[in-house]
Amino acid sequence: MWFVGAALVLAACDSSAPVEAPEVAEAVVPDGQRAPAAERRVADSRAPHEAAPSPARPPTPPTTEPRRATLSIPGIGVRDVAVVPYRGRPDDGPGTRIQNGGMAASPFGPRGGEGPGAIGNYIVTAHRTSSTRAFEFLPELRRGDLVRVDAGQWRFVYEIVDTRSTSFRSERSLERQAARVPGRAGAEPIKAYITLSTCATPEDHAAGNWWSDRFGNPEHRIDKIGLLVRTVERA
Repeated sequence: MWFVGAALVLAACDSSAPVEAPEVAEAVVPDGQRAPAAERRVADSRAPHEAAPSPARPPTPPTTEPRRATLSIPGIGVRDVAVVPYRGRPDDGPGTRIQNGGMAASPFGPRGGEGPGAIGNYIVTAHRTSSTRAFEFLPELRRGDLVRVDAGQWRFVYEIVDTRSTSFRSERSLERQAARVPGRAGAEPIKAYITLSTCATPEDHAAGNWWSDRFGNPEHRIDKIGLLVRTVERA
């Protein structure tokens, strides 16, 4: 069940706010000078629905099913890391083996996420302190940083909007991590999200927490949540 579309902040509209009259852009001539007054009057007299054409819709990828992709995060020096999809849950046995091989893993299915660019939660996990340390600097990501995912002929650009913590000792916390709207189990998504997840081993150990599961995962994960802001068809 994959849907075509575009982490965690949803804006609400205030229906009680006053409605302002739309501004009409001033007509210009090619050399950048103000258009003659007559032409400006014609532009200003257009009906609201004639004022300007609607912006072109972004291209829609033919499929957003789970598939191999490459991940780049310029803000922390990550470039073209292979992302391998697998059926499962974040950081389970198959996912850990993929990460041990130096790649990022993307779980899908009932306890995983969606494919790249799909409405819902596209989950990508990678090691921080072992293997190639693909996500070594993931905790340094900040709001507004961009994440690029290339899958086939499509590029999906996400913007980081939030940071979460997941506890591997809490089923409720794990459900929120893999929720279709990150952090909101049971919520129905209308946008496309990405969850970038890596271990909080240094932080847990510094706090005296040495717990780990049978795959070596510490109790906590650091999750960076992004929202799809652009879809581009690659040449």
